[in-house]
Amino acid sequence: MKKTLCSRIAICAIMMLVILSVTACGSGESDSSQSSDNGKSAEYVIRVGHSDTEDNLLNVSLKNYADWVSEKTDGKVLIRIYPNEKLGDNTDMAQMLVTGELDAMMMPQGVEATYAPKIATIGLPFLFDSYEQAWAVLDNEEVAKGLTEGLGDYNMIQLAFWENGMRQITNNVREIDNAKDAEGLHLRIPEDSMTAAIMKELGMTTTVFSWSRTYDALKQGTFDGQENPIANIYANKIQEVNKYMTMTNHKYESKNLIFSLSTWNDLPEDIQGVLLEGAKKFGQEHREAVASAESKQLEELKKDGMKVNEDPDIDSFKTATRDVYTDFEIQDNWTAPLIAKIRALASAAE
Repeated sequence: MKKTLCSRIAICAIMMLVILSVTACGSGESDSSQSSDNGKSAEYVIRVGHSDTEDNLLNVSLKNYADWVSEKTDGKVLIRIYPNEKLGDNTDMAQMLVTGELDAMMMPQGVEATYAPKIATIGLPFLFDSYEQAWAVLDNEEVAKGLTEGLGDYNMIQLAFWENGMRQITNNVREIDNAKDAEGLHLRIPEDSMTAAIMKELGMTTTVFSWSRTYDALKQGTFDGQENPIANIYANKIQEVNKYMTMTNHKYESKNLIFSLSTWNDLPEDIQGVLLEGAKKFGQEHREAVASAESKQLEELKKDGMKVNEDPDIDSFKTATRDVYTDFEIQDNWTAPLIAKIRALASAAE
């Protein structure tokens, strides 16, 4: 009798362990993602990856987008958000869109240029003097269509332009007041051929490196510095590992909501309509959030001890990077006309 009772207890214990193990496996995805879930059973679950932290303004707007989509579809669509390169870096995630392994991602234009070469144009050095100029270009339907040309060949479709921002240079070696001061520094850069070209003309050594691992690399002295918009520098606490920031505004960059066509084409038209409408709505929200938060974020960086040069010799940087335009314009017959069109739209925005 005692043996039988003990056996039953042992069997029950084993069954409980199995149940707990299965439950833990089933909850793994939700533990590593952020989603809007109103308790209803979703008909469509969309995974969206990106490289920024959970505190980044991009992630905030993505969560708002997910909530809005869930509400508009009465819970039929559940968007799961995977921040901070949890699914891989931007290059990895882009390849997952190509193969259909990932539903959507926030793709920086530098990575996007691998698939849609014309979008690299808006990253030319000192092309824009303000966010308003850049937005006027991206909101032009003709130009926007041209910039994303080619994505369909790689199983991708872009829903909307979101924001990344005007990029600045930080380092832990010295204050940079002019282009000459930048020479010799070793910078971490993203997967972006335009950024690499700009930094090369400034005499810097660059290495493409994962953004989620950059803080630790800077702390260890692997790189002297990096370049990013203020929003990203602030969210990733770069002031803790880099002492100096120079406000160069050397390059504008968008970060765009792109779906895998494998996922997109399987969605009903009404669901596509909601996703598209929301992508534009919250892309605009993200733009405004990034631009309006910069002054406050900059002051916080200064309070934390970062030395910020807000008035460097920009003309010296423009002179040093002129060959980037020359090299870019000789690539194909579309480059010069597109640059002229962009400059005209930007000028009209002032």
